[in-house]
Amino acid sequence: MLLATDLDGTFLAGDPEDRLSLYQTIAAHPEIQLAYVTGRSLEAVLPLLADPTLPQPDFIIADVGATLVHGDSLQPIQPLQSVVDALWPGESQVASAIAAFGLERQDVPQARRCSYFCTPEQAANPALREIADELGCDLLYSAELYLDFLPRGVNKGSSLRALADWLELDHDQVLAAGDTLNDLSMLSASFHGVCVGQSESALLEATANHSRTLHASRPGCGGILEAFAHFGFLGEHGIAAERRQAAQPGKAELVMVYHRLPYEEYRGAGGKLQRRRPTSPNGIIPTLLSFFGDGRKGSWVAWAVHEDGDEPFDSHTTVDAERYPKLTAARVKLSKEEVDIFYKRFSKEAFWPTLHTFWERATFNEDDWQVYLKVNRAFAERTALEAAEGAIVWLHDYNLWMVPAYLRELRPDLRIAFFHHTYFPSADVFNVLPWRRQIVGSLLQCDYVGFHIPRQVENFVDVARGVFPLKTLSRQNCAPRFITYGCAVGLERMTTELDTGSRRVRLGAHPVGLDIDRVRSALEAPKIRELMAHLREEMQGVKLILSVERLDYTKGILEKLNAYERLLADNPELIGKVTLVSVCVPAAREMTIYDELQSQIEQAVGRINGRFARVGWTPLQFFFRSLPFEEVSAWYAMADVMWITPLRDGLNLVAKEFVAAQGLLGGRGVLVLSEFAGAAAELKGALLTNPHDAADLAQTCYLALNMPASEAKARLRELFDIVCFNDIRRWGEEFLAGVEPQQENKVLELVG
Repeated sequence: MLLATDLDGTFLAGDPEDRLSLYQTIAAHPEIQLAYVTGRSLEAVLPLLADPTLPQPDFIIADVGATLVHGDSLQPIQPLQSVVDALWPGESQVASAIAAFGLERQDVPQARRCSYFCTPEQAANPALREIADELGCDLLYSAELYLDFLPRGVNKGSSLRALADWLELDHDQVLAAGDTLNDLSMLSASFHGVCVGQSESALLEATANHSRTLHASRPGCGGILEAFAHFGFLGEHGIAAERRQAAQPGKAELVMVYHRLPYEEYRGAGGKLQRRRPTSPNGIIPTLLSFFGDGRKGSWVAWAVHEDGDEPFDSHTTVDAERYPKLTAARVKLSKEEVDIFYKRFSKEAFWPTLHTFWERATFNEDDWQVYLKVNRAFAERTALEAAEGAIVWLHDYNLWMVPAYLRELRPDLRIAFFHHTYFPSADVFNVLPWRRQIVGSLLQCDYVGFHIPRQVENFVDVARGVFPLKTLSRQNCAPRFITYGCAVGLERMTTELDTGSRRVRLGAHPVGLDIDRVRSALEAPKIRELMAHLREEMQGVKLILSVERLDYTKGILEKLNAYERLLADNPELIGKVTLVSVCVPAAREMTIYDELQSQIEQAVGRINGRFARVGWTPLQFFFRSLPFEEVSAWYAMADVMWITPLRDGLNLVAKEFVAAQGLLGGRGVLVLSEFAGAAAELKGALLTNPHDAADLAQTCYLALNMPASEAKARLRELFDIVCFNDIRRWGEEFLAGVEPQQENKVLELVG
């Protein structure tokens, strides 16, 4: 069958339960073909195609019948579109012919029609009809306000008949649905029809004697459901036999959805799968765990690799029965191949470079996208089974972009929150993603979306506006929490709530904070105190410039090395007086995309040391390996200058770790920070630099090396106050406070 439905007031209207029931029925029955038949232009229909809660149409009849396209490709349905095109005299001809009437053109997208605002008195002018006849056009006047010039004989009904005939469908297999007089041409044809509840009285009067048209009682989708049953579509039991139950609620009041489990899994003796605390500390995980420390019922959803032939898969495990007695790890079963494609390949080769504005490095593969969707669907299904009625679901980062779309369909009752840990770029960058509409449509299913800084919030809003007609409900000033005009990622005001037309989405800026106690514990360890004493003696008389980052083209490592070479060349008095220590954490072995960068870095290190080294002094010490956090903390404490120069970064916690180490020991190290790192909008007191400008990199580093002690201490004091106050506990509490409905003052607190 073919369901041909008007949109506004019909397919997009009705009780939420009726809408869900109809949409699920269409999705469950591939034999139901769906046609949007609307007065909107095709351009105005596009936002609906990005809404993951709506069934996607097989066909679209837009512009009151003047545009006919396939729903998947948006290409014209030929030869039907060519027939309409041949009847249209052209926009400029219509505009010129009625210029003397002084009608105001509607400022909405239009194709093969011209739409004007028009009073009833103007519409009654016979001269308008004469001009329409001369142009070979029909006039359509509606709502005592809108006048449309259309190709002769073209309307919703004529185009629907042409489509049905082209599909070779018996007209008994077509159901037309509408609610206004504009839909009369569909309902006057030989199809089954339904005027949904709350239709215009004029439409009801015009169809009162139509034996094939049902006047439904329920509005919108509810009326279409009535018609399905009335006309016997889907068998004698109709919709009653087809309705799917939403996922049954679980017991978790808070569901954390993260790509990593809160523990590590490894193969022990005999190949048996065992668990242990993470060997590489992650400051986020302990904080997220702490929300369950008060005995709150919760689930932590993450993937676990499982291959055929492994031992039976445990979908649920405990996390820490003593500290978190009511927290369960809900494991999503993935094969190694799925993890490799979804995370190590696709996310890193398609999304990572695009998010960091290196779109020319991105590789887009449709097959990989399908694996990504499959994995996200699996996460959503597991989450739907875990969450209690009305629970909060907290999703993390771009690996799980599509989970909100699937989850909202499965569990409309949930409060869905999403935190974007990675940088979110401007629209001209993000829009190169082939799947941008689906991604934005999914994120707008959330109740709350958080980013590190206001600039990333506004970038998201800008991207979303290119997909949906959004209304801004509230905005707020960014100061004094954030820098406004003082850095490349600063902003004066940001959006805090949007109306998508179907739901409200709140937005917030929450820079991830630091676990100060973790740094304190590292610095108090006896072996680290010994290491600091050793470094102090070794570096006596030499100023230490420190750099710590992962091997990645976004981190600006090569640019920094070139700037350091320039610094030494331009300032020969520094030779023998400064040393750059660079700790570069290598990428995973299978991440071959970084091989070339690694080779270039090694060449630069060799060149600089070969050019400037002296007996007893090495200008550059490069550690191409991961160092324990405790050892890195010792280097933080001893550094005179911390040189952090990413070309683009969502935040940069290394900067905060340096500040904490220096502040805890009463140091006066200077932070030189890229103004393209998210932390630059928060860390007042840092010396900001442009990593794309080698001269500025070198000059700012020179300024830091020669900064008076009093100024360095004052800057460090300001930085330390910011880092201590806005720690990771405050980050978590403020984020979840933003998720809670505004009328509630309840705040979920962390429990240590």
